[in-house]
Amino acid sequence: MATRRKANPRLVKSYRTYTSDELADCLGIHVNTVRNWMAVGLEPIDDQRPYLFRGDVVRAFIERQRANAKRPCAPGELFCLRCREPKRPAGGLVDYEPMTETSGDLLGICPDCDAVMHRRITRHQLEALNRILDVTTRPRRCA
Repeated sequence: MATRRKANPRLVKSYRTYTSDELADCLGIHVNTVRNWMAVGLEPIDDQRPYLFRGDVVRAFIERQRANAKRPCAPGELFCLRCREPKRPAGGLVDYEPMTETSGDLLGICPDCDAVMHRRITRHQLEALNRILDVTTRPRRCA
């Protein structure tokens, strides 16, 4: 089975128990990932082998891991996918490209890796952002 980049907690049944192999198959991940999760806090039902995991505990663990991995952007920051963290754009310069009447995309350059960063914002957020960054508005593209 092909492995997935991220485990989907909704694939795990809450009222079922899983062995490491069953859990890996259910989530489409490698069994070593389950073992690594045990090392960082996933609790089996007991210490006997084969290890058994309660579905609701696994779901809570995966959701907690996802919540801890989130990196919300502060005002004036855009998320750089290459660096995997929010950053202020180089020189404080961004372009606003309207997509609809009420929202659009901010485009900026990452100061570290020179990649293009994007962030979706509303017109209301744009007014507040004008005080923090130097915003240039592009004309709206025709669809």
